[in-house]
Amino acid sequence: MAIVGGGIAGLAAAWELVSGSGTGGADTDLEPEVHVLESGDTIGGKLRSTEFAGRCVDLAADAFLARRPEATDLCAELGLDAAMVPVGAAGASIWARDRLRMMPDGLNLGIPTRWWPLFRSGILGPGESIRVARDLVSPHLRTGATFGDLSVGQIVGARLGRPVVDRLVDPLVGGIHAGGVDELSAAATFPLLLAASHQSGSLMRRLGRAMRRQTTAAPAGAAPSPAFWTLEGSTASLAGLLAAALEQRGVTIHTGVPVEAVERVAARGRGERSVPAHWQLTLGGSARSDPAARSDPAGRSGRANRNGTDGEEGDTGTGGTLTADGVVVAVPATEAAVLLAPLAPVAAGMLSTIRYASVAVVTMSFPEGAIRAPLRGTGFLVPRTSTIDDRQALITGATYLGRKWPHLARPGDELIRASVGRFGDERHRLLDDDELTTSVVAELSRLLDVHGSARDTMVTRWDSALPQYEVGHLIRVGRIDQAVSELDSVAVAGAALRGVGIPACIGSGRTAGRRVLDSLRNGVESVAS
Repeated sequence: MAIVGGGIAGLAAAWELVSGSGTGGADTDLEPEVHVLESGDTIGGKLRSTEFAGRCVDLAADAFLARRPEATDLCAELGLDAAMVPVGAAGASIWARDRLRMMPDGLNLGIPTRWWPLFRSGILGPGESIRVARDLVSPHLRTGATFGDLSVGQIVGARLGRPVVDRLVDPLVGGIHAGGVDELSAAATFPLLLAASHQSGSLMRRLGRAMRRQTTAAPAGAAPSPAFWTLEGSTASLAGLLAAALEQRGVTIHTGVPVEAVERVAARGRGERSVPAHWQLTLGGSARSDPAARSDPAGRSGRANRNGTDGEEGDTGTGGTLTADGVVVAVPATEAAVLLAPLAPVAAGMLSTIRYASVAVVTMSFPEGAIRAPLRGTGFLVPRTSTIDDRQALITGATYLGRKWPHLARPGDELIRASVGRFGDERHRLLDDDELTTSVVAELSRLLDVHGSARDTMVTRWDSALPQYEVGHLIRVGRIDQAVSELDSVAVAGAALRGVGIPACIGSGRTAGRRVLDSLRNGVESVAS
């Protein structure tokens, strides 16, 4: 078995192939030999961390959602329950009407479900708040348009008014995807909203009832679950710990080995059994053996263990090939399109239409007392329509790292991580690291009343990092799945499909692994019969 891509989706696919929970476990005679092929020097994809200001900080995602089970389930399977750390603060602010204002209670992904807390927050003006109240007192009538996708912004704007879209929904939903909610598919990013929009009555009340159902679904007497988790050390450590567990189960993880092509070749025999699906992967990269250099379980820079090669079939290296009965393609959509073009041109065409946003993260350490404004909650968001000192805001949001994760707090300084960039706004790419840091600190000085300079700064750039789920995205994904399924023992996985968060990517990888195993098992059974 070959996994193309060593991000969290690819690693999760490998885990599914060799773990007892998958169809390749004890209930079948398939005992897959699994190779993970990563073109970069490190595994984990965008799960990265590094030492900064005397502590280990994440460079991209710093948490995973608690309400989705895929990440927490995987942590349990890896024996990491005791290493899970709950978020240490609640709530966040929005830069609205020229000041930071705490988000009101009762938001469902930025959409208000209660009017009074929204009114009291001051995020909307009095007239704008009254516009929202119409949803409660003037029932919406169900229309005949019960099918089809719409954008998140289109639904919310029609029902609650444009200010709610611009100041609440776009910063939250759009911020998750680094996109704009006027283009983002409701079916893909907020299916509950799409379903509620097709019903009569109040949109706010329907979303509020859904939130209450989620709350009452918890066992009686159980402690409230945190909204987010991380792991001791860093969220990125999940990739390294998973890689270590995979290696213990016999999985070989190769880095610096790009896959240049995937070809179908004739069926071959294996002992007394004929294997119908057979793929040959053409590999690039340099052949070297370094078994001691594998990913640090803390998620820091490192190189996963890989074999030395001589270019023969079954090896990896420059000009080499790898034969496999099944393949999981777990790389960004643009790369997957190139690999699949000769095999599944329809899938490749659909993948090539998925667009990506580029973002950057600026991490800063400020001396104690430099930030004069109170730091409430976990951080703040900045709507795309905002101006700071009469210029369009560059910052999209910031996290108070020591408040969100108390294990990162140290006396004498304050860690702030600011995000910049979104789809359609790539101004940060025109600035070098020093210019970007200067611009970000200047905006923070206005928002948080910062006096003085940051002690330490670090810029991390993620170019073409976040796929955009535009209206009709799930139809596109369905066509991709259908076209790839015709290849039998090939599957695709990753953030470009059905979710950009860590749990969604883990679920995508595990689903792809199960599909390949099911295909191979069915093929073996067909040959045996």
